[in-house]
Amino acid sequence: MFSIIFYIFTLIQLTFFFILSVLALVVCFPFDKPRRVIHSLSRAICMCFWYGVPTWRRKIEGLENIDKKKSYVIVINHNSMVDILALYFLPLNFRWVSKREVFRIPYVGQLLTIHGDIAIDRSKGADSMRKVTEDGKMWIGRGASIAMFPEGTRSKSGEIGRFKQGAFALAKEAGVEILPVVMHGTRTVLNKFYLVNWRNALKVSVLPPISAEEVAATPMPELMEKTRTMMCEKYNQLRK
Repeated sequence: MFSIIFYIFTLIQLTFFFILSVLALVVCFPFDKPRRVIHSLSRAICMCFWYGVPTWRRKIEGLENIDKKKSYVIVINHNSMVDILALYFLPLNFRWVSKREVFRIPYVGQLLTIHGDIAIDRSKGADSMRKVTEDGKMWIGRGASIAMFPEGTRSKSGEIGRFKQGAFALAKEAGVEILPVVMHGTRTVLNKFYLVNWRNALKVSVLPPISAEEVAATPMPELMEKTRTMMCEKYNQLRK
């Protein structure tokens, strides 16, 4: 019963912020190319979600590792769709790279489109990578960051899987730092019947960024392995 009330409340919020986002896109588009206003509205949606349940615990650490004046390629471990909502705790204007199927979800897909997120077709590897690079560099040039799941898909085991090259190739091509972010607790927000876990604990940890110089100088396999090792070590700490 309470889960149904939570979903209805969330739907009302989505409707309200969807209307605001459409208005913001129309009004602010000529002078807000990075879409900071729309990102702020998206962040407000996510904060309403996280703070709408008083019994949920939240721990966000490592925000001092972020320079708000910089653009990053943000890499996050992927356990749940809720990972997307949790990243909005970061004080950065960013765009998601997400599979095209997510853009077909009612409300969510339209919000992602308005937000300017990058849709890719995972069945078209080369074309998808080209789109990520071109659109990613465009948004980075506007002062935004790009957020990606380097595993490419959600982890079924809960462990951090093998990384794919996309995020690291973009960081090298765009000449920006890589910002690793590790999350724990997004997997248990909802149970297998989509009922709300009212006692959930979320932990988000922002690790020190890998400098643009190191990104450029480090061979791709070594860069991927270093980043994954950092994230695995932190993930093991968070789940203790």
